[in-house]
Amino acid sequence: MSNDLSPQNNKIVVRKLLLAVVGMFAFGFALVPLYDVICDLTGLNGKTGGRVSEAEAGILVDEQRVVTVQFMAHHNAEMGWNFEPSIAQLSVRPGEVNIVSYRVTNPGTDVMVGQAIPSVAPNAAAAHLNKIECFCFEEQLLQPGESADMPIRFFIDPELPASITKLTLSYTLYDITEKSDNVQAIAVR
Repeated sequence: MSNDLSPQNNKIVVRKLLLAVVGMFAFGFALVPLYDVICDLTGLNGKTGGRVSEAEAGILVDEQRVVTVQFMAHHNAEMGWNFEPSIAQLSVRPGEVNIVSYRVTNPGTDVMVGQAIPSVAPNAAAAHLNKIECFCFEEQLLQPGESADMPIRFFIDPELPASITKLTLSYTLYDITEKSDNVQAIAVR
């Protein structure tokens, strides 16, 4: 009968467990870039770029082309705000600057802070939607019962592939009250 609890066997088991921990840690770090690659390949979760300057807008307007932009609003389960775009869709010309607002209301009894995360479909259009001004760049703090109109100023890059005639700009609103410095500053007052 062999002794499975020998010091030599214990060292082998410890080494294997440490290797497994290091492997899981490395896999955790690889998830974000891996997720981005999968999204690029499949067209899921079209991420928009950051803010662009006003100088880039309106330089070259494609008068021969019209693109339909649909607007959607969602909030996650913990977010009790009412959130909706002012219009469902808009026909735009690539290169021209457009302004659309989203309306948000905090029907609750507590101060809350929200953050909107944009997504564009199809994924190939995401790089061509340029935001000059967007409520998604900042946290949105609302008092109980308060409403706000939150604008987005944007343009579609004239380099948008001709095969794309319609795109959807969707925002998901998240409750970040506990993580926000804004609420903590109000609580100190």
